[in-house]
Amino acid sequence: MEKAIREMRNRKATGDDDVPGDVLKLLREGGLKILTKLINTIYETGERPKDFTEVTMIALKKKTQATKCSDHHTISFTAHTAKILRRVFAS
Repeated sequence: MEKAIREMRNRKATGDDDVPGDVLKLLREGGLKILTKLINTIYETGERPKDFTEVTMIALKKKTQATKCSDHHTISFTAHTAKILRRVFAS
């Protein structure tokens, strides 16, 4: 989990949880233990908190007169803690 936190990019916008990723990088042993306990509970129960499943997506125009989906690209805001969870489970 520490590796997943270290690999997060700096100065990124917050997700729906309003927690900046930079704050997670400042966690010390106590904070990491709490976060590890949370992730272990999610893994054991298979139930993810609502904040971890919500994503805010914003469509941005690539072209001035965008009328088709292909004329747009999207950005998504996901909770940083959910990103850590995804990285831990993927490895």
